[in-house]
Amino acid sequence: MGFYSRVESVKLQAKLEYVKLLMSLAVINTFIKNKMFDYKSINKVNNFYQSSLSRWLVSLALGVSTTALMAMPLKAAEKIFFYYSPLIDSLRVSSLELFAEEGTVNEDLGFYLKLAGVSDEEKKQFREILNKKVDLEPVVLSRLLNTDEGERLLKFFGEVINIQGGGNGQYALRGAIVEAAFDEEGLTLMNLFRQLATNVQFDLRKAIALQKDLELIVQATKQFSAEIAGLSEQEIAQETDANFAQLPDLRELGTYGIKQQTWKLSDRDRDHAVPGSPDRKMYVNVYQPDQWRSGKTPVVIISHGLSSRPEEFTEKAEHLASHGFFVVLPQHPGSDAQYSKEFQTGFHKDIFSLNSFIDRPLDISFTLDALEKRNATDFENKLDLENVGIYGHSFGGYTALAVAGANPTPNFAQLERDCDREVQQFNTALLLECRALQLERQDHNFRDERIQAVIASNAVNASIFGDQGLSQIQIPVALGAGSYDPATPFVFEQARSFPWLNAPERYLVLEEGKTHIDLSKLDGGASRLLKTVPNLHLPSPQMISSYETAMTLAFFEVYIANNDDYRPYLQPSYAAYLSEGEEFKAYMITGASSDNLTQAIEQWKKEHDVADSETSSQNQE
Repeated sequence: MGFYSRVESVKLQAKLEYVKLLMSLAVINTFIKNKMFDYKSINKVNNFYQSSLSRWLVSLALGVSTTALMAMPLKAAEKIFFYYSPLIDSLRVSSLELFAEEGTVNEDLGFYLKLAGVSDEEKKQFREILNKKVDLEPVVLSRLLNTDEGERLLKFFGEVINIQGGGNGQYALRGAIVEAAFDEEGLTLMNLFRQLATNVQFDLRKAIALQKDLELIVQATKQFSAEIAGLSEQEIAQETDANFAQLPDLRELGTYGIKQQTWKLSDRDRDHAVPGSPDRKMYVNVYQPDQWRSGKTPVVIISHGLSSRPEEFTEKAEHLASHGFFVVLPQHPGSDAQYSKEFQTGFHKDIFSLNSFIDRPLDISFTLDALEKRNATDFENKLDLENVGIYGHSFGGYTALAVAGANPTPNFAQLERDCDREVQQFNTALLLECRALQLERQDHNFRDERIQAVIASNAVNASIFGDQGLSQIQIPVALGAGSYDPATPFVFEQARSFPWLNAPERYLVLEEGKTHIDLSKLDGGASRLLKTVPNLHLPSPQMISSYETAMTLAFFEVYIANNDDYRPYLQPSYAAYLSEGEEFKAYMITGASSDNLTQAIEQWKKEHDVADSETSSQNQE
């Protein structure tokens, strides 16, 4: 087959609007500027994912990894090769450099632009992409790219971006990324090409497959957001009418008052947190009502996420305390903000301690043990420690589900299957979950019978527990999800795992526009990165917070305080009421919709020829 015929074949298979601009340069393009696709006519969910999901993956990919730089050969890359078996053709790096610096299109680059039918506006955009600087701290980036998560990402993309001859390009990529970041010009796509120590080749077949996978995720996010909205409407139609305007507004602070204190605890049975120390030291922030409820006082524990801290959940804790709850927020040493800071300064080689998968659930039980000791001496036995609620966010969601009864932990069989699937590599939560494969192969059961209700928000959960683990939970459970969450993507985590729950009382709450964290509180570096995301439109953090605080309070009033007066709030119509008139909606479904969601998932898999992880694994074997 001739060259032009082969190019036409590539065009048909790729189905991109202006593919062959640099054919697989679009892959790196996604990393730096997120212009891989042009979804001009798709709604706000798609618009977010085409830019923010890709950027998150890339800020994690570029924002992910090394403590030591590789020795770089003196000879730099001269050409970028495009490989589409059996065709191989090349583009000179100097041609890209001339275009990036002066806007001049020579014969070499012009050949590809002509094949792609690129417009003048697209040429302008591509030049901007080549010169766009990604503002990341070089030393931290270097460390990140050498973590397990960074290695895993680089290896994945190195299957597409190979060194000349076909070998995985992960090391060439890592070296070039770090060298460019340290260079005076900074990390740009063009400078990355300059810093490549060897010629690279792009495997177009794999690049096309990668593009299709990402497209599929965008489509699935849109479709299943709509599916949850539709199921919620169906449930609302079957409900008993409730006039929420005439009921107490759960978004408002309660009348019990708030007192706060901090405890410092030491668990002498563990030695994972501080090398050379015989105990695990941690602090606990406590928020209690200034006035006690009559009878026993309900208790809620809040577990923070990776690289976070208890203080991030002060607002939620104060809201619950003002309504008469005793709220405890333990620090999780080894996966908290302090550990992250120490990693950035070179004290740790990984972004969190491997033993955090074990330590975190044990922290919850240890905190409850400490509460039991203080209950008699400090609180006149007013605390109800037999019916405790737990709220966990992200890695804290994993923690909460583990003590709620998800077993085994980790589910190594499920985890191995998912970590081997290429499409799952777009699930950034899986980067954290796959780290658990390094643990000693033994099943842990962290169930603490004092925990009697659980909310897992934006939880890391699907692969590390799987169907087998999550189906073991038998207490009331609510999963919270955000349609704009690129860290624990809705389609990979909560939508996938909700049907696996068997608890008689179970809920899934999807909040449109919700990201993984409150973006208004990002540190300076992350905020600068966020500003480069085009057309990013998000709901106000206050609105999202109002949805969550109200529904969290209702859940724990019913299942921890045993107050059935709040049960009307645990209906899908309450989520609809909270978001009435808002651009970004909240949707709730219950276990009544679980079978319908399962059917929708299976139908979608069938339509898109997507095998589940077990089938996929067997086929690979």
